[in-house]
Amino acid sequence: MITVAEAGMLSRSDEEQLNWALENQRVIYSFNLKDFYQLHTTLLERGEFHAGIILAQPGYSVGEQMRRLLKLIAPKPA
Repeated sequence: MITVAEAGMLSRSDEEQLNWALENQRVIYSFNLKDFYQLHTTLLERGEFHAGIILAQPGYSVGEQMRRLLKLIAPKPA
């Protein structure tokens, strides 16, 4: 995991951050539902894909966010 600050992308636009994630095969985790949903839709309309965007709702503790992320990435039975 890497933060936008660690990637040197803190002051960059959402589109620039998503492009960086695309180039580096990273998943975006954001509370910015509206903008990243729109970027996702635009990419799909152009026939492009990304590694993933996880959109979270604000208000959950860090512990609850981690529990939800771990549940999301846990292997699922067939």
